[in-house]
Amino acid sequence: MVKLKNSFQRKEKKYPLDSVTYQKLRERLIPFMQEDDYGLHTIMSIYFDTPSYEMIRHSISKPAYKEKFRIRSYGIPNNDSDVFLEIKKKVKGVVYKRRIALNYQLAKKYIQYPHSFKLKGIKDQQIKQEIDWVLARKKLEPKVMIAYDRRALFAHDNQDFRITFDFNIRYCKINGKNELNDSGERVAPEIDVLMEVKALGAYPLWFSEILADLEIYPSSFSKYAQTYERYLYCKEDFSYVV
Repeated sequence: MVKLKNSFQRKEKKYPLDSVTYQKLRERLIPFMQEDDYGLHTIMSIYFDTPSYEMIRHSISKPAYKEKFRIRSYGIPNNDSDVFLEIKKKVKGVVYKRRIALNYQLAKKYIQYPHSFKLKGIKDQQIKQEIDWVLARKKLEPKVMIAYDRRALFAHDNQDFRITFDFNIRYCKINGKNELNDSGERVAPEIDVLMEVKALGAYPLWFSEILADLEIYPSSFSKYAQTYERYLYCKEDFSYVV
């Protein structure tokens, strides 16, 4: 099983697939990769932003530096389940993630009272302080919940080379309760599967050859950006110019 790290950096590329291409690709990957122990699982994230969606508008402008903050759960959580408070930054194409794990009940309390507790571990407390600063600086609030069903693979000879396949990407606006759930409307109905390739360096030669053979090409696709542009954008609140 691939462990969930609290801090890492890598390059990520997205590839939209139709169902036929997905099946062909999965067959070609069998000699080189295996599915992780989670199998098909649901991921849910609450994305935070300013009242006028300043963060996602800045991200859409394709700057050299951008960041997001979200609460992420692997599966529908109960109060005792661990969820992740996560800052995701992208600098010149390289993705950096910093996150801490809290039980769901404590995470909800944190959003209301971010300075009400400290974490025991030095590294976790340092990451929490970074999150505190982002929330306070931007005056962030929960905006939208995005969920999808995922299968994840890793290479036999290099667990840092990973591929994820996301199905049924869906969203719902936050109802004020900051609850993570499995409901929502499809974000991009025209995409059967969204593949994301995560690598520390260059792709293995065998994978590059498979992409070429199947004529699979990368495409810019952000789940939150697509949700904002398709369903949340409103001219009346466009007071921020990127």
